[in-house]
Amino acid sequence: MDDVPEVVRLDESRTAKIPWRKWGPYLSERQWGTVREDYSADGNAWDYFNHDQARSRAYHWGEDGLAGISDDRQLLCFALALWNGRDPILKERLFGLTNGEGNHGEDVKEYYFYLDSTPTHSYMKYLYKYPQAAFPYADLVVTSKRRNRDDMEYELLETGVFKEDRYFDIFVEYAKQTPEDILIQISVCNRGPEPAMLHVLPTLWFRNTWTPWPNTPKPVLREIADKRGSHAIAASHAELGERYLHYEEDVPLLFTDNETNNQRIFGTPNALPYVKDAINDYVVNGSHEAINPEHTGTKAAPHYSIEVGVGKTSTIRLRLNDMLPGPKNNPFKEFSEVMQARQRQADEFYRSIIPEGVSEDKASLTRQALAGMLWSKQWFFFDLDKWLKEHGVDPKDGGSRTIRNSEWFHMVNNDIISMPDKWEYPWYAAWDLAFHAIALSTVDVDFAKEQLELMLGNYYMHATGQIPAYEWNFSDVNPPVHAWATIFLYRTHQAIHGEEDLEFLKRSFAKLALNFTWWVNRKDRTGKNLFSGGFLGLDNIGVFDRSAPLPMGGHLEQADGTAWVALFCQNMLEIGVELAAHDSTYEEMAIKFVHHFFWIARAMNGTGPDGMWDEEDGFYYDVLQLPDGSAERLKVRSLVGLLPLCATTMIEPWQRERVPRLSEIVAKRFRQMPELHESFHPMGPDHYGVRERSLIALLNPQRLRRVLSRMLDENEFLSSYGIRSLSRHHANRPYVVRVGSQEYRVKYLPAESDSGMFGGNSNWRGPIWMPSNVLLIRALLSFYSYYGDSFKIECPTGSGKWMTLFEVAEEIANRLIRIFLPDEYGRRPLYGGTEKFQTDPHWKDYVLFYEYFQGDNGAGLGASHQTGWTGLVAKLIELFGRIDGEQLLAGGRTAVFAEQEPTGRNHARLS
Repeated sequence: MDDVPEVVRLDESRTAKIPWRKWGPYLSERQWGTVREDYSADGNAWDYFNHDQARSRAYHWGEDGLAGISDDRQLLCFALALWNGRDPILKERLFGLTNGEGNHGEDVKEYYFYLDSTPTHSYMKYLYKYPQAAFPYADLVVTSKRRNRDDMEYELLETGVFKEDRYFDIFVEYAKQTPEDILIQISVCNRGPEPAMLHVLPTLWFRNTWTPWPNTPKPVLREIADKRGSHAIAASHAELGERYLHYEEDVPLLFTDNETNNQRIFGTPNALPYVKDAINDYVVNGSHEAINPEHTGTKAAPHYSIEVGVGKTSTIRLRLNDMLPGPKNNPFKEFSEVMQARQRQADEFYRSIIPEGVSEDKASLTRQALAGMLWSKQWFFFDLDKWLKEHGVDPKDGGSRTIRNSEWFHMVNNDIISMPDKWEYPWYAAWDLAFHAIALSTVDVDFAKEQLELMLGNYYMHATGQIPAYEWNFSDVNPPVHAWATIFLYRTHQAIHGEEDLEFLKRSFAKLALNFTWWVNRKDRTGKNLFSGGFLGLDNIGVFDRSAPLPMGGHLEQADGTAWVALFCQNMLEIGVELAAHDSTYEEMAIKFVHHFFWIARAMNGTGPDGMWDEEDGFYYDVLQLPDGSAERLKVRSLVGLLPLCATTMIEPWQRERVPRLSEIVAKRFRQMPELHESFHPMGPDHYGVRERSLIALLNPQRLRRVLSRMLDENEFLSSYGIRSLSRHHANRPYVVRVGSQEYRVKYLPAESDSGMFGGNSNWRGPIWMPSNVLLIRALLSFYSYYGDSFKIECPTGSGKWMTLFEVAEEIANRLIRIFLPDEYGRRPLYGGTEKFQTDPHWKDYVLFYEYFQGDNGAGLGASHQTGWTGLVAKLIELFGRIDGEQLLAGGRTAVFAEQEPTGRNHARLS
């Protein structure tokens, strides 16, 4: 792979610090309606700064745009603006419903697709489908409000705006000649039955830094043109220097300033005569006086008016670089050659990472999944101390009013971060990010590692050791999966680069130890080694809102929270063993985490009233500790009871050999407390598995069979498209709790929730979620590496078909992958009955990566561009395209990353 140009660029970024990633798709797709822009008294972010205001109101903390790019501090931004001659406003950003407007919460009402991207963004491709009729803004809002939770969402296709294919396919491509030289190609194709006009305004602007930070020098855009036909917008910035947006045709240039139109928004005089929405008013309303006749400002666009014939394509070419226009610098001389070269190099890069033998459909799916993840990187800026003071709150003053995130005043986020979704979730979420890092490691392990380290840095992690959850409430509790992702990326780095990044592991281990201490001190309410974290990322999966006080008093001890911390112990043990091989001072820490696991497993696996294991049902449940001292298991068969499976880690002999004292202490502890053998999976020399491997797991073999028999039952958890988050058992037998006159129930719902317990479209009561499935697959592979072919289970339960645990893992992976692939009739399950996506040649090959999937038919639900953790489908295709059960048994843990084991004390090159 060393001669693959994109791999060379990645190596140059890592070793020579050449800034290939400096420019990228770092614009949000929705800055309006975010917490950062919310200065309301009641914290209603959606209403305070809405879509209608966005064209007129300068943002404080970031920018948004259509198919846009920026530098890595979002100082200079570029994006599309479009007008079909009928819309009431320019199409400058994506439209969607806010949480209160949609019958299932927030929902973007546009069709756009991330088609391609390399990790350095040397080549990117995006598609936006723009109707030729007036965009139905009002219809989408009014009709959606009339629908209730039992109704489907009202989608843009249902409005009839794409009738007779009267729309434009607008492809936007970017290619880098150098880190500072970006080619831009906009291709407009008319899919309709008649020629159609379109106004295209490729817009360049500066983020407004001079108003919030008054001492900041104000940048300027100005026109550059000469008699030899050169056309450009010059961008002068104190930090960026000089940049130029070159354009080919002699078209009008429109200039204004990125300043709020106070008159429109607040009814007060404008600070400057030319404001943010001036280009909109000029094009849509014909207000010629709105734009600056001096051709200068902080926002500008060349104005193309093009007529596109039926089935024809019109192309616009631009180039953004630091080269002054002139006779010796023709920016379009070799434009086509460079664009085509970067396209070929993108093809070559993906051929190098997608295993041979993977089908064409799976290869295309992998590429689109990873493209979506790479496009979903965003510059995220949030200075909490400044934001709080702007709200009139001094967090150090005990008398200040309460406001969200006030205890996080130390935070200054100023980085490129992988977003779950740049429209619906234009903010990071800590546990999502761990899964993003796993998927992104397929193409860019260095960026993936940087993402994990961000959350552990001093400007993110709280002094108490808590990792911030997400922008809406940093103090919410996310599952502790950071340590798992850390050791995974460490191994991946070894395999790719042939070296051990011990400094990364040391830095991470120190901060993760702080986070573990926070869990032990803050979330083990009674000191019993049973943990309660609140919703723990699973939103409304339980009977009650687990983040709120219980209606009957008392508290919950959570099977999922306890299992998460057990997995955390295992991950920290593995990191500690790795570091102890190089520095013996880490040995004591490794021993500490073994003991923590013992006590957690012992507490969790009890069968008495306080234990989470139910012997009659063969399943784990949350335990409700009541005020009178009694306890009751909440017998909901959900993902909560499957997660103990995930607290499973296989130990190779070479790992035991690295820390022999650890094995001695474990053996001594078993002699001292033989009952520990009854608390979890057997350990020690008498219980070595295949190739003398050990296993650390909450479930012993008998419990493993019982839990798996439920998980693999198609009448319970096993769907044709993966593992459901709630057993189908509860479809006809809801779990019901009555407190006084109030009834609380959990019923299997394969699609959207009928409960508003935790937000409008939160749903873990039946649908299929990619991250939980991936963790279950990881556990099955760990069990298989230990048991080999000696342990088989009926899959599906009752079918008479017996499989090894590798085959079960592969079966679940294939069911997940099946969601996205055309079936024998050419229909993709994720698109359900939406015929346009199933049959139209201009739609059916584009894949959307939804937040979660219908439990019975695999249809996509929730956010439609959730390319964060749903992008894990690419990792599944890559992994099972590369290894089989025999290779996994031979290579164990290392087979997941490469094909040979490490030799000696230090790892040999693993690639």
